[in-house]
Amino acid sequence: MKFSKKFICVLLMCLSFCGGGLASGDETYDKLKVLIDVMEVINTNYVSETKPKDLVLGAIKGVVSALDPFSQYLENKIYKEMENETEVSHDGSVGLHITVKNDFLTVVSPISDTPAYKAGILPGDKIVKINNKSVITMSSGEAIGLMNDKTRKKVEITVSRDGATNEIEFNLKRKKIKIETVKTIMIEDGIVYIRLTEFNLQSVADIKKALANYQQQGMKALILDLRNNPGGSLDSAIDIISMFIHDKKLVLSTKGRIEEVKREYITAGNGVFSELPLVVLVNRGTASASEIFSGSMQYYKRALIIGNNTFGKGSVQAVLSLPDGTALKLTVAKYYLPSGCPIDYSNEKNVKNGITPDIEIKVTMEEEIKLYAQGDVIFARGKSFNASKVEDNVLNKAIEIIKENKIVENIASSTALTNK
Repeated sequence: MKFSKKFICVLLMCLSFCGGGLASGDETYDKLKVLIDVMEVINTNYVSETKPKDLVLGAIKGVVSALDPFSQYLENKIYKEMENETEVSHDGSVGLHITVKNDFLTVVSPISDTPAYKAGILPGDKIVKINNKSVITMSSGEAIGLMNDKTRKKVEITVSRDGATNEIEFNLKRKKIKIETVKTIMIEDGIVYIRLTEFNLQSVADIKKALANYQQQGMKALILDLRNNPGGSLDSAIDIISMFIHDKKLVLSTKGRIEEVKREYITAGNGVFSELPLVVLVNRGTASASEIFSGSMQYYKRALIIGNNTFGKGSVQAVLSLPDGTALKLTVAKYYLPSGCPIDYSNEKNVKNGITPDIEIKVTMEEEIKLYAQGDVIFARGKSFNASKVEDNVLNKAIEIIKENKIVENIASSTALTNK
């Protein structure tokens, strides 16, 4: 069966609209005619019967997926269910932040104290199956839909992991998740440790309250742990940056082709904790708003950044509705740090995306698994906490530098920014 003339005309009109108007002599127009020819050949000769609407849907998804890992076409159901680009619903969830990276559905980070976290799923794990269904060609939105299937009490997730010989299977029981984004403790010698697992509207008030309380207890320095923090509210991140920078400073700009997405973010200029010695811990699960925080503090030499290179999520997506009830989630801008570099910048000298720490400490897969296993041992031990008994080289290095009063010295000697 051949495509009807009406169907071909509609397809060409739609594609021409997407292309901003095409003349018959344009190279793009010629390629569109090739697309029609390809669909005709498939429809006539493919081993199984095909449906024109399925082929068109596949073509649309292919066009969008060719742009970047974060843009995607959202079908009706996914569009309605989707909350944001990397996060599954917290109502009956397994607790995973996911995205597409290097053509793989990739774990950005598991949420602390959730089924995924307790089971041992790690940042960087590549999801290959959900409920025994291959997700190799799926968008993050489609995968989220599978994990949020409320008709199932359990979610089966199969991942491939760098260094592992075989795929790893996890059978996770769904549960309602209550996220506690801020956990704090004064560990020793006036050193306060705060783990921030996500930037949200409550994070600002929680951190400000905790620091004010510890200030009365003789706080001398702060370690802010942003490892496995996938980001969240940009406004929250800017407000927290403002706590640590005294003057009004540019910390972020967004740039794209349309004027509506061009914006500059300036700190409030009230920096109530601008004199507090600060160390920030990062790793490959540190993404988006967390990278904005780390990169800005590094640029202004306000904090010492320790850990592993961050995730490299430096773009802005907008969800644009389409007349048929579907939508496009389209990358419309990039984040630019005060240095002028985008977070996902790379060149011949520095092919790493994300933020390069001032002090880079390699963490093996075995060490990372141990860190997850010990979970919240730091907070559970309270005042009896002993850093030397915690197998966390990154945290222990931060404590050592603070005790030796060498934060400023290490910041001054860092070449992390000059590599870009």
